[in-house]
Amino acid sequence: QVQLVESGGGLVQAGGSLRLSCACAASGRVFSINTMGWYRQAPGKQRELVATITSGGSANYADSVKGRFTISRDNAKNTVYLQMNSLRAEDTAVYYCRAVYNTLGGYWGQGTQVTVSS
Repeated sequence: QVQLVESGGGLVQAGGSLRLSCACAASGRVFSINTMGWYRQAPGKQRELVATITSGGSANYADSVKGRFTISRDNAKNTVYLQMNSLRAEDTAVYYCRAVYNTLGGYWGQGTQVTVSS
């Protein structure tokens, strides 16, 4: 069984910062995670990619967050982070963590709300 636990969401004023964390745990033996990432879904919109990072540390960002958000991961802890700076009202959404295991496939977290007030 795989469980992704997100934390760090909340309410922040425009221009502020938040840091999201997502810890991934799989019962049984140790499994390797290939790609980890963050997606978001605003009300009435489709879920969209925010950022991904491979096990080797190669990161990919949506154009809308480049220069403001930074994704990182701790492979020893199977945890991925998203540092969000210079937040804007349009960043308001539910943020979802995703982990793609080498042998188990992909899994989603339960989501954490980020609200940016203007």
